[in-house]
This record gives sequence, C-alpha cells and structure tokens, in this order.
Amino acid sequence: MQFDSVQLETFVAVLDEGSFDAAARRLSVTPSAVSQRIKALESRLGQVVVMRGKPARATAAGEALLRLARQVALLEVEAIAAVRGTVDAQRIPLAVNADSLNNWFLPAMLDLSRTHDARFLVHQEDEEHSAEYLRNGTVLAAVTADPRPVQGCRVVPLGKMRYLPLATPEYADRWLTGKPLPEALAEAPMVIFNEKDVLQHRLVSKVTRRKLDPPSHAIPASAPFHEAVRIGLGWGMIEDQVAGPELAAGRLVEVAPGKYVDVPLYWQHWKLESGILDALTAAVLRAATAGLRRPKR
Repeated sequence: MQFDSVQLETFVAVLDEGSFDAAARRLSVTPSAVSQRIKALESRLGQVVVMRGKPARATAAGEALLRLARQVALLEVEAIAAVRGTVDAQRIPLAVNADSLNNWFLPAMLDLSRTHDARFLVHQEDEEHSAEYLRNGTVLAAVTADPRPVQGCRVVPLGKMRYLPLATPEYADRWLTGKPLPEALAEAPMVIFNEKDVLQHRLVSKVTRRKLDPPSHAIPASAPFHEAVRIGLGWGMIEDQVAGPELAAGRLVEVAPGKYVDVPLYWQHWKLESGILDALTAAVLRAATAGLRRPKR
C-alpha cells in the first residue's frame, strides 16, 4: 500500500496542533480540506486514525501511522535538501523532563540551531514516562530514565541528575527537630512536582525503609516548585546544581544529610539514517557531558 504524502502531512499537523482548525492554519488550507484528507486516509486504511476531540489524538492504529509519517517527513526533507542543495526548516518534536530543560538541555538545542534550520516542538514530560511519546510516535527523540530501548530506537547513556532533600532552616526546626528523622518524615509536608513525581517518596523510603505517603503539595512547574521549598511550604528534592548556592548561603538545609537520589538519564531516538538526528544526538551528548554527572564505565 502506498500513502499519499499530503494526507500524511495533514495527519501529522492535526496531531501536532491538536485540532483540524489549527492544522488548517498551519497548512494554509480550509478546515474542510483537512477533514476531507483525514477521511480519505482513514477510508484507504479501513481504520480510524484520529480521535476527534480537544485535543485531537491518535488512535492505536494512528500511533503506528504517526511513527511512519514522522520518519517519512524527516527523510523527505533531507532528501530534497540533498538534491536541491538547500535545506528547509525541519520540525523536531522531542520529549524532555522539566529539570533537564531547566538545567542542561537547552544548550543542546542552541548548539544544533547553529548548524541546522531546526524548529523544536518540546513536550515536557517526567523522565519516567517520556518513552511513551516515542512509542506512540509523538516525538523523534526523548530524554528518559528507561535504559530499555523502545522498539525501533537506539539508547545512549547521558549521565545522572543528583537530587538533594532540602528545606528552609525554619521548616526543619518546626517539622524535623526533636524527633527521629523517620518519624518526622512520615508527617512533614513535602512538595512534589505532580502525581508522577516519586523522587520525594524514594527519599522517604530510603530513610525510613517503609512505604509512606506523607502530606504533599503538588507544584507542577520548576521555578514555582523551587520557590515553594525556598519559602518553607514543604521540603523537596532539588537538583544539586541548583542546591549548591542555596546551601552555601544558609537559605536551605539538607533534610537528611548525606542522603540523595540519583536519576540516570538516557537519550532515545529512532533508528534512522538522518543527518539532523545524528547532529542532535551529538549536541545532546555534549550538553550532557557539561551538565550531568557522568555514568560509571
């Protein structure tokens, strides 16, 4: 079976933009034209590939098609560039966790932009869950905590992010002083990023050797999360690069001195003979070397 490249392009646009109307604006066509192309694609496949909703999402069949469509689009742009000698802008969808974006990953994007006309579409997702974006075809590459390769992908170790359990001195005096630390941590309020964030629970388990669920505040953005800890709303796990100046100035203290959580990170990307993917991978490795703890050999 051969696919219509215009239909595939339209399919990708609908899922990237989240609606038929937004896809139409991106492609400079009418919403009716977008609808007709998607219906024709589904008729040809005998499968529904787009779940109509807000936002539009791929069905299980659509996820498989999306992986193909992104690969075709990337290779097509590179082939045209090789023939014409000119390079069109390339859309590079990625999945990256918030702390990597906040610390070391953006320089990799800047690095690539110096040699390639790339247009990044970054999906922020917890490193424990970002590999799912590769499985469903949403992204070309992802920073993950999973060393197991997604089918059709390569995995490269990047290094480790170290997190320290921190709180204000005032918070520590109120919640942690005068009782054994395992007992205190069972009751002391903590700050988590969202329901997927298990770093604080991992630290509690390491200290108490028990599976506990202390009270928590969910703050799903890096800067407000750090600020919540800095003002004493709760204790939280903060990257050691960010923690250093705060500890040195005495604004924060370690909740459990000597205890930390290391999170190994991996770069997963599709197995494609693609110049821009190779260049992006090289840029990511350079940025990781500068910004992460190196994995042990």
